[in-house]
Amino acid sequence: MLLLGTLVNIGAVIIGSLIGRWGGRFLSVQMRQTLMVGLGLAVLLIGLQLALKSQQLMIVIGSLILGGLIGELIGIERRLEAFGFGLQKRFSGLGSIAEGFVTSSLLFCVGAMAIMGALQDGLGGNPTILYAKSALDGVAAIALTSTLGIGVIFSIIPLLLYQGSITLVAELAQSILTEPVITEMNAVGGLLIVAISLDLMGIRRLPVGNLLPSIFVAIGLLWGFGLA
Repeated sequence: MLLLGTLVNIGAVIIGSLIGRWGGRFLSVQMRQTLMVGLGLAVLLIGLQLALKSQQLMIVIGSLILGGLIGELIGIERRLEAFGFGLQKRFSGLGSIAEGFVTSSLLFCVGAMAIMGALQDGLGGNPTILYAKSALDGVAAIALTSTLGIGVIFSIIPLLLYQGSITLVAELAQSILTEPVITEMNAVGGLLIVAISLDLMGIRRLPVGNLLPSIFVAIGLLWGFGLA
């Protein structure tokens, strides 16, 4: 079913927001941290499974290097942070509903898991990445709603538009996204997901935002070298 992963993701945010609204205060900080570590390990497993399926190691390496250079030149990570701070500052005077909406929308929509999960869903695969993301977003929704209010639940609107659009575009671009291309895109994205898992487990935060172009650089390299 097309968009199944995104619909599950939306459902998890709704359920998490409702739990956070009525029962989030009963979850201790330690309990939330333990849940995030457990989910981080699950995300690590998914990322490794995708990365280890690569058949073109040099394409993966080249994609990460070139994509990282592009991301650094554009300043994706810096721009995303500035955009988030700007929105939070702009809407901070309107109350917790607006703040919760802005904060959670950025958290749920920005990242390698949203892009790779939506692509996986659009290409007809089992949307395991979005299922894992749903679990993460559900737990995050509990924590955010318990502190920022019910505005978090409205983040399902940009979530549907963002991930849904990527999924639909992926379905239309199947002639470009051949099986070898999908494999290497998944491998690059899997490594970025591994980086996300390190952050979730509190080990180290890596500039994943600046590496996001690597996923799309892989397409160009594969077609450029006649490997697609």
